[in-house]
Amino acid sequence: MFDIITTLQEMFSYTFLVRAFVVGALVSVCAALLGVSLVLKRYSMIGDGLSHVGFGALALATALNAAPLAVSIPVVITAAFLLLRLGEKHLIKGDAAIALISTSSLALGVVIISQTTGMNTDVCNYLFGSILAMNKTDVYLSVLLSVTVLGLFVIFYHKLFALTFDETFAKATGVRTGVFNMLIAFLTAITIVLGMRMMGAMLISALIIFPALTSMRVFKKWKSVSVSSVCVSLVCYFSGIVISYIYAMPTGASVVLVNIAAFAAFALCNWIMNHRPRRLAARNRIAPLLSAVFLLFVSSREIYAAEPKIITIKEKMFIAQVNDVYLNPKDYLGKTIRLEGLFKREQSDYGAYCFVLRYGPGCCGSDGNSGFEVAWEPRNKTLAKYPAVDAWVEATGVLKTYQENGFPYLYLSLSSLTVLDKRGAEFVTQ
Repeated sequence: MFDIITTLQEMFSYTFLVRAFVVGALVSVCAALLGVSLVLKRYSMIGDGLSHVGFGALALATALNAAPLAVSIPVVITAAFLLLRLGEKHLIKGDAAIALISTSSLALGVVIISQTTGMNTDVCNYLFGSILAMNKTDVYLSVLLSVTVLGLFVIFYHKLFALTFDETFAKATGVRTGVFNMLIAFLTAITIVLGMRMMGAMLISALIIFPALTSMRVFKKWKSVSVSSVCVSLVCYFSGIVISYIYAMPTGASVVLVNIAAFAAFALCNWIMNHRPRRLAARNRIAPLLSAVFLLFVSSREIYAAEPKIITIKEKMFIAQVNDVYLNPKDYLGKTIRLEGLFKREQSDYGAYCFVLRYGPGCCGSDGNSGFEVAWEPRNKTLAKYPAVDAWVEATGVLKTYQENGFPYLYLSLSSLTVLDKRGAEFVTQ
């Protein structure tokens, strides 16, 4: 049995995992709250449809070399409004409209990708989610938008409640149902776009559907279901990340599997309550919620570890750590980094370049690699000091940058480069 506190401290010593947890927790809360309304209004599949639209928008952003969120958000919001308008005008029934727009967007995205970058690792990340997909700018924007979604939900809580349970009565009492339906579509669209970066286009709808359905197995009141959905969503998301880290599983799929387990557990609780005396059943309605809050409290303790003087790129999550350096170089420039890997050398018109790297997934299977350029100072002038090609080495150096042909490049200014007898994994998947 592993030590959960030690595992959490190790996990959250990685800044990219901290970002994944912060953004994922906010998106999970937004999705859980909106999911209650969407499930009760039988709009559950709108999340799946909008996620496919989001994939098409991300493909377009990639082709245009534009910021993914800047392109995706307006496109998905427009699609959400269009879906509602089609339903209100009865031009195309709701499920058919969702199928029409989602499949068209997915096909468009595949065509754009195939004609530009090809079906590479980035495309798989958009389809199935990746914790590597966010830089600091994405985090700030995600936090801002998530807080906006939560704020609007709280402000219009009673209107959304009335609209969810009896839209005709709400309209008769003066509620502008069209406006608030648009608000639900707007909030859902933002949540879908934010969650796609973590869960992927194929799995994001699970964050909306599962927590609400799970809570409805036990709770029957709107407020109880909403609170329980938030707790379930947070616990399942956090547990999914931990499982993904420990067992090297995809993050999005891990979160969905935990949600499935939670649904089964709540369904079992519901069955037990229906076969027990009323007093015991009433008590057991509170137990799942208290358990969820307790698990969240326990799992949130001591998740931040002090930043080490030397940042060690470990074999576990090797690709994720290296990619985080390239995504957020300002956080690492001037800091000492240590990693193990294969020593490689390349020759070009501009001189010799040396690298320490490991192989990983690429655009054509296993032809990718991840690592850093390394150099003794002055750069690449003393090749005799380097070991043989394909030697297994441990490199330690300060992360620096240089300009060549107008482009910036990162490299490790070496303080040590040691050949090791014991070799690690040459091919890594995370």
